[in-house]
Amino acid sequence: MTDKNKFRFSIDRGGTFTDIYAEVPGLSEFMTMKLLSDNPGSYSDAAVEGIRRIIEKVTREKLSDKCIDTRQIEWIRMGTTLATNALLERKGARTGLVITRGFGDLLHIGYQNRPDIFDLRVHKPKVLYDAVIEVDERVRVLKPDEVAHRVGITGEGIEVLKAPDLSVVQMCLKQLLEKNITSLAVVLIHAYTFPEHEKQIGKIAKSLGFEQVSLSHEIMPSIRIVSRGDTTVMDAYLTPKIMQYITSFKQGFLDELQGCKVLFMQSFGGLVDAGKFTGSKAILSGPAGGVVGYAMTCFNRETGKGVIGFDMGGTSTDVSRYAGEYEIVHETEMGGIRIQAPQMHIVTVAAGGGSRLFYENGRFQVGPESTGAHPGPVCYCKGGSLSLTDANLVLGRLNPDFFPCIFGPNYDQPLDSQKSRQAMEQLCLKINEDASISSKMSVEEVALGFIEVANETMARAIRQISVMRGYDIKEHVLVCFGGAGGQHACSLARRLGISRVLIHRFAGILSAYGLGLADVVREVQTPSAEKLNYDSLASLEPRFQELEEKAVKELELEGFSSDKIQPYRYLNLRYDGTSTAMMVQAGERGYEKAFLEAHIQ
Repeated sequence: MTDKNKFRFSIDRGGTFTDIYAEVPGLSEFMTMKLLSDNPGSYSDAAVEGIRRIIEKVTREKLSDKCIDTRQIEWIRMGTTLATNALLERKGARTGLVITRGFGDLLHIGYQNRPDIFDLRVHKPKVLYDAVIEVDERVRVLKPDEVAHRVGITGEGIEVLKAPDLSVVQMCLKQLLEKNITSLAVVLIHAYTFPEHEKQIGKIAKSLGFEQVSLSHEIMPSIRIVSRGDTTVMDAYLTPKIMQYITSFKQGFLDELQGCKVLFMQSFGGLVDAGKFTGSKAILSGPAGGVVGYAMTCFNRETGKGVIGFDMGGTSTDVSRYAGEYEIVHETEMGGIRIQAPQMHIVTVAAGGGSRLFYENGRFQVGPESTGAHPGPVCYCKGGSLSLTDANLVLGRLNPDFFPCIFGPNYDQPLDSQKSRQAMEQLCLKINEDASISSKMSVEEVALGFIEVANETMARAIRQISVMRGYDIKEHVLVCFGGAGGQHACSLARRLGISRVLIHRFAGILSAYGLGLADVVREVQTPSAEKLNYDSLASLEPRFQELEEKAVKELELEGFSSDKIQPYRYLNLRYDGTSTAMMVQAGERGYEKAFLEAHIQ
């Protein structure tokens, strides 16, 4: 990917703004652009519009819609919050769940833990699937001393107690299609080691015309059926939405991007071809680009001093930590859904430039509701709500002269600080009328009060990924980026005791810039039930080799030479008799020592 005569685009499609970093034909030229992600009166898709405007500016040729010639584009790399928003807002595809008989309500019950232990009214999140089919099948994993006639993928003995009646399964699946449910998640007991029954059901579903069929042994081959099932259902729920967006994105080009490499960022920081981008690996697609951006450019390997990434955008704030290696977690929860898939360890809080400001029950509240890109904050002049951006504008922390004239109903006005002040004055009057307020507050004090609330929310998230995990926050550098980061970074550093703030050259679009620095990654895994010792490590070697060959072959088919491909091996380890596992890489220390060090930390 070194053609100097073609454009290269790195695009971060956020909830409020879409950021674009473009390398244009030439040795060292680049262009940047920031567009509202949702601007229905001006364009249908911000990413396509940004590409069109940049090409027009460079070539000085006017391009009409759907007339972008992709022969002059080498690659397009994208990170998107599309899957995250669809999950949180419950706007995915209608999904059916196929599960072993007797376990139809298993994913609804989950682990029986209370979302908030002190809340007397328990509000459990709604499940993602619309219908359940219980299949009369059952497999048993044998004890070590039992004679096994079949052996599963993990090496454990298997006994098939009941094979599924495929004619009955086919009839039930047809009933789902009649209900307009076209996405399917298949989650069977012990499919992680014996996947044949899932494969049979998946084959029938595809032949019937289901648009998306997610099999749990393919999505996440792990022993825990609850988290495996949740992840599989989420994949079936989100993947159609992602594919729908990719299809519409490609239609914005003359030849639907034939011959142009389109890559999407995955939650664990690696790029993948658009055709293999799935819902279960897309939750942190947008924020992951920012982590790669500051890790590749802001970490000093000579000092080894850890860096805290503070990415404050229009809708939310993402914080993370880097100290030489990406911090990956393998089981998280978002929107009440358990996700068992490798992801960057990123903590997200609903505090962004567009977070709405409220005064309720005698207290200041910031978010979690956001004004978004449309209508946006009050200063956007489109009838929006008072937000954190308005508070910063009232205090003079934003200069309207540095913003483009893209606001207002006709998208040709600058930021209106007067409207922000008027809205803040009205809220100030309401606050001063409250009998619990001992002294009157000025407009500036009210604006600063909301900013202090937001700062504390973000500081708490930073402590969560540092102090609460055994790291001294004062020994870190705060890397500030995102469209709103610069307005809060110094206040946060002072609050946390951090002495140095680093502002990247591309701070406003660092997540997009990071996409251009990221590696293309293939992540493959297989289940195992071995006890770790020298003999088991030797027996795992052929399986490691098989996984490596599979991943390398996929990358070679995409045009990467074998000498540019670097494999990394991981084991998911836990103490015998416990249930909490940790994914570790051996390195020079060996797996056992790496696990012990991570466990002590």
